[in-house]
Amino acid sequence: MSNETLTAIDGLRVGHAHNLDGPTGCTVVLPPPGTVGGVDQRGGAPGTRETDLLRPLHLVEHVDAVLLAGGSAYGLDAASGVMRFLEEQGTGYDVGVGVVPIVPAAIIFDLDTGDPAIRPDAAMGYAACRAAGADPVVEGSAGAGAGARVGGLMGPGFACKGGVGSAAVDLGDGLIVAALMVANAAGDVIAADGTILAGTRLPPEGDRFAGAMALLPSMARTPSRRSGNTVVGVVATNARLTKEQTNKVAQMAQDGLAQAVRPAHTLFDGDTIFALATGSAGDANASVIGAFAAEVTAQAIRRAVLAATSLAGLPTGAAIRQNGGSTG
Repeated sequence: MSNETLTAIDGLRVGHAHNLDGPTGCTVVLPPPGTVGGVDQRGGAPGTRETDLLRPLHLVEHVDAVLLAGGSAYGLDAASGVMRFLEEQGTGYDVGVGVVPIVPAAIIFDLDTGDPAIRPDAAMGYAACRAAGADPVVEGSAGAGAGARVGGLMGPGFACKGGVGSAAVDLGDGLIVAALMVANAAGDVIAADGTILAGTRLPPEGDRFAGAMALLPSMARTPSRRSGNTVVGVVATNARLTKEQTNKVAQMAQDGLAQAVRPAHTLFDGDTIFALATGSAGDANASVIGAFAAEVTAQAIRRAVLAATSLAGLPTGAAIRQNGGSTG
């Protein structure tokens, strides 16, 4: 498979827009018509829109776009630009007097990475749609990953640069499962062998990893540190799934987040994963799709930090490891 990112699934397009002076940005996923959507949200501090309608027992089954953005709740404004773009194409839920584009969205907190006055807005959301294409997804410090950081347990001054990453797996017979994730975690991003890829740096020099789980016992009796930490993303398949099955895939994908991030789903996280099923490959076993959704979610999170570049004074995890600062 030459394309090992979300756009390996036929019909999916991805676009980034960002302002590196922030740094902040947004990423839009544009699916083909008739794509079924689902969602699973965990953590205690989500910033989202149009998530309730994706759950079973609600009327709408299909989505027209998914937006991921920085800027905390301010960044949800970018969704209005996505809606304007889709309305111009005549894409959306037919309400008789026009269309209402269905655009679920989730944000990360990146206001303290750089200039908090620079946030994704409607113009940026529109620009991301115009930039959307089927080429392999650009990873690292782009789009919604522009202002992302990981390892925020000791505050932004001892974090590492996060980013956006994507991964895909071909299950054979034309069946594909893929993910696109924005890594902005409080905890460490770890490899499959437990090695820290990026995360909290040890004060005062910040030249080695502290090990997030090693820090937690000392915090057990202290008030929670206010911080903004969230991993958001999209898992997708070309299998034909019901709305209930698509929601289950989103739920199972969260296991991949917990494999790649420690700790995950904390009170100050807003971890949210959307799921998309385009249906072009026909019926499939939803449990198998969900199992591999977890796998590609973990891979995408790891790829996000491996592809990241330094911005706003945040070093990459690769730089800390190269300097001999790894504790893994």
